[in-house]
Amino acid sequence: MTTAQAPVASPDDAIAVIDPKAYAEWDSVLDRFDRIRAETPVLRVESADDFHEPFWLLTSYDDVMRVSKDNQTFLNAPRSTVFTSKQGEAFARSITGGSPNLVSSLVSLDAPSHPKLRRLTQEWFMPKNLRKIEDEVRKLARHTVDRLVAAGPEADFVPLVSAPYPLHVVMQILGVPEEDEPRMLFLTQQMFGGQDEDLNKSGMADLTPEQITQIVMGAVNDFEAYFARLADDRRQNPTDDVASVLANAKIDGEPLSARDLAGYYIIVASAGHDTTSASTAGAMLALAKDPEQFARVKADRSLLPGIVEEAIRWTTPVQHFMRTTTADVELSGVKIPAGDWLMLNYVAANHDPAQFADPRKFDAARDANRHLAFGAGAHQCLGLHLARLEMRLLFEALLDRIDSLELAGEPKRAKSTFVGGLKTLPIRFTAK
Repeated sequence: MTTAQAPVASPDDAIAVIDPKAYAEWDSVLDRFDRIRAETPVLRVESADDFHEPFWLLTSYDDVMRVSKDNQTFLNAPRSTVFTSKQGEAFARSITGGSPNLVSSLVSLDAPSHPKLRRLTQEWFMPKNLRKIEDEVRKLARHTVDRLVAAGPEADFVPLVSAPYPLHVVMQILGVPEEDEPRMLFLTQQMFGGQDEDLNKSGMADLTPEQITQIVMGAVNDFEAYFARLADDRRQNPTDDVASVLANAKIDGEPLSARDLAGYYIIVASAGHDTTSASTAGAMLALAKDPEQFARVKADRSLLPGIVEEAIRWTTPVQHFMRTTTADVELSGVKIPAGDWLMLNYVAANHDPAQFADPRKFDAARDANRHLAFGAGAHQCLGLHLARLEMRLLFEALLDRIDSLELAGEPKRAKSTFVGGLKTLPIRFTAK
């Protein structure tokens, strides 16, 4: 293939790709990615006002899959793993001793550290081990649906069901007391939803990047202080939870550093529920908008795994990650120099018509749904089996109790470039 010079994004496209508000307007952002992908799946994004470093936007499924699986050519750690401004990266480096990431977690590390840390809890989140807690999760799912039915016939599905349900599951696994779950939810929303006035609780729609950074940093500091106390307790009084595993873990004969331990706790506590919450709400939205599909799934429970997988693709809660090249590479005929920054846009990749027929359609019977919402390769989501289990059990309970379903108002999406999804989902239903 002849190497070509990729076009530089137009000012409008350059702004929209990094604008939290753009991702709240779902159809519009998908329209934009469709156009960009058709014109040039590898697009250079530059900042007219020097707000951020230049990066390459990847919108095709094949390119994002290739980069995700090649963890030698495309690294996480040299630059920020999540899009940030020049000022944001400089701030992170100033308070972490040089790291571009405020949190040192599995998603921001490379080999050899990454596989060593991942192995500490990998068995905990495998299907064989999760079967031990399946009955408890099923009970919680039924209790959650009971609460929804009691609140009906109209309710906001997000605060009543999709937010608290996976939160409770992962906090029980981690070892956080139930009375602290509201605090974990609040801090997660501040960290991942720092760009949305409803989630960061600021009430201000146009926060400056500096203000957003301060909100996120405050949440990180609070998380770190909380988990430092939890780790101290689990060293003195170990139990069978993940908090105890991490507090007493050793790598190469040494305990985890305070930064690595805090980052591990934070990623399990936050990403362990927020992404599942978004996918669960996405599935409920799709079913509320499509009575025929709702009736079909209610009658045929063999479609449940398809509902779960399609909801995760269709929603794509983690909207992007960034990577840094270690060598000159070529993607879709475009040469990218070593040391350049890339945005793997999972929203665009998961709606690529070359991979998914009629990608905007929610189809519980979709074949070969090899979506990228969990990532791929060495950094594939650690909790993917837990997310699938939680969603399957919840929708089993929902379909047992709910006879009809429709929207009762206009849903609203979070304003976020990183972790996105519905923040409100008003529904109307009839129940048994």
